[in-house]
Amino acid sequence: MSSLSHTEIWTAIDALAERFDMSPSAMAKMAGLDPTAFNRSKRGEGDSRPRWPSTESLAKVLEATGVGFSEFAALTERAPPGRVSGPSPRAVPLIGFAQAGAEGLFDESGAPTGAGWDEIDFPGLGDEGVYALEITGDALAPVYRDGDRLLVSPSVEPRRGDRVVVRTTGGDLLVKELARITARSVELASLGGDGRVQALDLAEVVWIARILWASQ
Repeated sequence: MSSLSHTEIWTAIDALAERFDMSPSAMAKMAGLDPTAFNRSKRGEGDSRPRWPSTESLAKVLEATGVGFSEFAALTERAPPGRVSGPSPRAVPLIGFAQAGAEGLFDESGAPTGAGWDEIDFPGLGDEGVYALEITGDALAPVYRDGDRLLVSPSVEPRRGDRVVVRTTGGDLLVKELARITARSVELASLGGDGRVQALDLAEVVWIARILWASQ
């Protein structure tokens, strides 16, 4: 048997998840892996260097699903059902805003990692690094209300006037409007339009992620 290509391996992983009526993220979680282990952002598609799933992660998934390697290899020969043509929903990591301030949920770039994430489907997303924060309570009202979901990208560079999520070295998670970035500081405006501006030294900022969209 010839070796499997990068595309064939990931096709088989997607097909295996479809067989058990779950997303790749849910299948990874079931196998005791990081829920983001099989996300498309981890595959190095497009212009990025191809990334392969580890032998250990494949072994854990096959053990959890009870599928043998030869059966898994056969899945490389077809695309997962329902994903043949047209844009399809993509699993996006989701967590409540109130829980997102905990340690270990984001890497140094602001991308989601570790356990504690749920997921939701968004169709036709081009940015593979996005995640969603669900607002609870009225602390961000009237701009964002209880139940709203913010679609956030750590890879899209924010510009002046953008609404952003900011993580500070003190562990705070802020939702603000980006007023200005200088060589030494970041100025963040209140969403309420009351003119209040909070200035942070750049050394206090771990990462800034742009809010792309909100469900309201």
